[in-house]
Amino acid sequence: MKTILVDAVDAFVIEGEGIFQEMFDLLETYSNKKIVLTGANDEQFKMFGLDKMPYEVFTLKHNPEKTDPSYFETLLKQYNLTKKDVIYFEHNPEAVKSAQSVGITTHFYDSDARDLVDLKVFIDENI
Repeated sequence: MKTILVDAVDAFVIEGEGIFQEMFDLLETYSNKKIVLTGANDEQFKMFGLDKMPYEVFTLKHNPEKTDPSYFETLLKQYNLTKKDVIYFEHNPEAVKSAQSVGITTHFYDSDARDLVDLKVFIDENI
């Protein structure tokens, strides 16, 4: 069963509001493991409420950023996963390219549109 990698800030977490409830409700319809991905350092971790997530959170504290493919290589190694074991959605186009460059099936999530129908289609087609 594939693990769903979830972009944290500007996707699952709406700055100043907390967890995007409708996205959480959608993700809860899948029994798959979820891991929230961020680059947040210790201060940002608390500021964005990442210490209160319903899923495990992975961060490398900006060393490197998600725009660097080694972020995803480290993630896969740490969880003993392969690129075929995961799917990912992300709001930053450069981080999308970074994940795709290591072979992760990745969806660009437009954080302005908040299109959960499109996100559900991506998950359903790739899970």
